[in-house]
Amino acid sequence: MKDYFFQDTIGKPMDRVDGRVKVTGAAKYSAEIELPNMAHGVLVGSTIAKGRIKNIDTKAAERAPGVLAVLHYQNAPKVPGYVQAAHPTEPKPIGQPHRVFYDDKVYFNDQPIALVLADTLERAHYAAKLVKASYEEEKHTTNFAKNTDKAILPTAAKRNPRHGLNDYVRGKEDAYKNEPLKIESEYVIPSEMHNPMELQAIVAHWEADDKLTVYDKTQAVIGTQNAFAREWKIPVENVKVIATYVGGAFGNGLHTWPHETAAIIGAKKLGRPVKLMLTREQMFTMVGYRPHAWQKVGMSATPDGKITAITHEAIGQTSSYEEFTESTLQQTRMMYTSPNVTTRYRILPLDISTPIWMRGPGEATGAFALESALDEMAHVLKIDPLEFRLKNYTERDPEKNLPWSTKFLKEAMLMGAEKIGWSNRPMQPGTLRDGEWQVGYGMGVGTFGAHRGRATVKATLYPDGKVVMQCATTDIGPGTGTAMVQIAADNLGVAPEQITFELGSSLFPPSPSQGGSATVASVGSAVRAASIALKQKLASMATGNADSGFRGAKFEDLTFQNGQVSLNNSPGTKLTYSDILKQQGLPELEVTEESKPGEERQKYSLYSYSVHFAEVKVHPLTGQARVTKMVSCADAGKIVNMKTAGNQMIGGAVGGIGMALTEGAVMDVRFGRYVTKDFAEYHVPVHADTPPVDVIFVDKPDFISTPMGTKGIGEIATIGVAPAIANAIFNATGKRVRELPITPDKLI
Repeated sequence: MKDYFFQDTIGKPMDRVDGRVKVTGAAKYSAEIELPNMAHGVLVGSTIAKGRIKNIDTKAAERAPGVLAVLHYQNAPKVPGYVQAAHPTEPKPIGQPHRVFYDDKVYFNDQPIALVLADTLERAHYAAKLVKASYEEEKHTTNFAKNTDKAILPTAAKRNPRHGLNDYVRGKEDAYKNEPLKIESEYVIPSEMHNPMELQAIVAHWEADDKLTVYDKTQAVIGTQNAFAREWKIPVENVKVIATYVGGAFGNGLHTWPHETAAIIGAKKLGRPVKLMLTREQMFTMVGYRPHAWQKVGMSATPDGKITAITHEAIGQTSSYEEFTESTLQQTRMMYTSPNVTTRYRILPLDISTPIWMRGPGEATGAFALESALDEMAHVLKIDPLEFRLKNYTERDPEKNLPWSTKFLKEAMLMGAEKIGWSNRPMQPGTLRDGEWQVGYGMGVGTFGAHRGRATVKATLYPDGKVVMQCATTDIGPGTGTAMVQIAADNLGVAPEQITFELGSSLFPPSPSQGGSATVASVGSAVRAASIALKQKLASMATGNADSGFRGAKFEDLTFQNGQVSLNNSPGTKLTYSDILKQQGLPELEVTEESKPGEERQKYSLYSYSVHFAEVKVHPLTGQARVTKMVSCADAGKIVNMKTAGNQMIGGAVGGIGMALTEGAVMDVRFGRYVTKDFAEYHVPVHADTPPVDVIFVDKPDFISTPMGTKGIGEIATIGVAPAIANAIFNATGKRVRELPITPDKLI
């Protein structure tokens, strides 16, 4: 069979297949779903960070116009799964998600303590302001900096000595301390909040006592389905989760949150559908965030620039009721050729809500410290930072002692350096100017595992030549449907306009959550498998028909192109897919195929890579820092769609600019309450903060990673951006800022 992969659509900058419905408003998001007799819910949050609810006064709220019920721990329907989770004879879990309305305990400020249900949203909001609560307040702990001595090894690491979160030593422990040429620095990243365009929202509807349907903003349709089935002790097939459109998400949709269960409780109580959408302020407290983190890096090197030792320690915050962990130290273990590497990871439980993965989870945090330290070491050695990284480039994974599946990071570095004009970078900081502005250049490297999970796709071919593919995966913005159409078009030999990819429903075949940069690798591989299975069925029908001219031909003798099957040695002998179905008298042809990773993941080390270059200008009098140019270069295997992949890289750069210069949650430790709780106080980058971003792809396939040669780019788009900007600011000013965000007061 002639291989048509990569021939027609793969790699092209195809427009998004759902672009028109999104920009015209035809796409319906969770909060826009309307069901008959639907009620509206609004959550009331606690005003203390720790303690017990002494009393909840709901009388005024209950008497307000249109109010149907006010629920709290004393009168809300019980969640069966909560009772089981708290049973004393069961093994104690490693923490657990917050159990809304379970008891009178308060674990964090703005914890949901009541749900007001009314016939309109406006009435529910008004009544929510009438709910009053009194508390037995306890002394809370929310000051990260003053409590780092209370950080602990995660329970998962305690239970399993081989767990990846355990202390790691390669070579000699803390070997840098005994070396003459070394640096030692501490780095701090504040909490960063998820602020996608679409607020978190859910519509919950009990169609029967044991049959639940939710329209939910989630990145994990099947994960959400399983979670709600466990909570309510009903068969998983009785839970239907719909998330056809998701208006952006950065990890906040990878967890089931209290507001979701609250809406389901409300729908159970009322016996009618309930819609609940968080406010923008509640997005800061109820659906996770990138955890506040402290890091320390010690590094030593030889005078000619070979790293001899790295020690990287990190502490990340978590809640008091649930242990959240992430891979902050992974890049340090495998990126550079140091013979001696030590890493230590701890978590610090505080009286706050649980963090969650945020784009580039862990790795973006760790890369800020590691890549800043690389820049500091290069400065001490008086070596160009790019040259320093190339001197310590790894041709094999030093952590796993395995070969890379593919690695073209060196090419990416050189491509990006040429594009940014790295040769203009002065070795001496603070010496390059553009009028009043100081100019500097910096770089940062990023990496993330090239993950792939198990996914299943159903494909149906119809007599008119159209193909419909279905999978439960979601699309949080990267253009999943578009990529799947392109993969199907190339593998099936059908024009993209003839293919529809349906997603976002638990009624479709299962897939992993959309997270960890694994959707194209996982679902795309299943799309490919389903396409091949369809062709095999078509071939069997064609070659089994004595009158078709294909009698006796083998699968490899056939070409599949433009919706037709033909003989390689006789191109004029051909049949359309529609003709084959008509000859067989079939109304449709259907296949369902699963794809999963194999043994290659034990034989190779699989990662995606990025390198980001920044040009910045800093005003020495005002301390204002501007990113004036960005170049982001990715080694992520074969790129399926240059346009949507480019969008991903630009979006990641914008997030990295926010991480470096503008974003940071500020806690008033007196009350355990964030003072940055809206867009007036918490600053996400706007157009004025964001320069044109040049995106470059190495675009070389990795067929060990996936059958299509693709690897993920969602995370590496932002990993390494913040240190590139911080390093550029140092090059511009000579001032090394190790605590993000780098605001003007830190540069004056």
